[in-house]
Amino acid sequence: MKIIVIIPTYNEVENISRLIDILFKLQLNQLDVLVVDDNSPDGTSELVKKLATENPRIYLIQREGKLGLGTAYVRGFKYAIEHAYDFIVQMDADFSHDPSEIKNFMSTIANYDLVLGSRYIVGVNVVNWPLSRLLLSYGANLYTRLITQMPIKDSTGGFKCFRRVVLEAIQLDNIKSDGYAFQIEMNYKAWKKGFRIKEIPIVFVDRIAGSSKMSKRIIREAALMVWKLKFLSLFGKL
Repeated sequence: MKIIVIIPTYNEVENISRLIDILFKLQLNQLDVLVVDDNSPDGTSELVKKLATENPRIYLIQREGKLGLGTAYVRGFKYAIEHAYDFIVQMDADFSHDPSEIKNFMSTIANYDLVLGSRYIVGVNVVNWPLSRLLLSYGANLYTRLITQMPIKDSTGGFKCFRRVVLEAIQLDNIKSDGYAFQIEMNYKAWKKGFRIKEIPIVFVDRIAGSSKMSKRIIREAALMVWKLKFLSLFGKL
């Protein structure tokens, strides 16, 4: 059972070393870590390179510039497929996702194809967000569910685990979205292809260090993406 944790980074030098250390302390057999760095000016990739010389289970893809979250994950997914990993975990580098939850992901995915860490399946499990950000996130998920009819309460979350077969079934070269829209698109395509999806509760804690990557462009893209997916599905072009 080969597991890879994919972590996209941009200016995460304050977090990445400690996160990787915690991941390996989970003592999950056959767990590797892949960092996809967008040429961070703060030295994130240089630090990961150093860590990789000390641990052969750490891998780095260094991209030429800030190309976005969605394409970073797609690049990581392709790597996972090429190297025949059985399970692919995606997570943020900023400790908003608790790495200890990965054990729950692995026990749950034994009976499913895609496991989603959900902030909203049991109440609202978000810590340290301002009310405006919380309302934006909760509203975005409600909006997505109403339009797409996808039975997922947290379709914009970024903490999840795929079986490789799910990623193989999705045409990754056609995924161009970013941020919230990327998460929605991947979930929707997996759902429409009939894969078994399970949400499990997580507690989301606002980032410990660094700055948020949220922007108005990401919000607009997500708002439009749900309609795009709806129409593509209606015309059988997913």
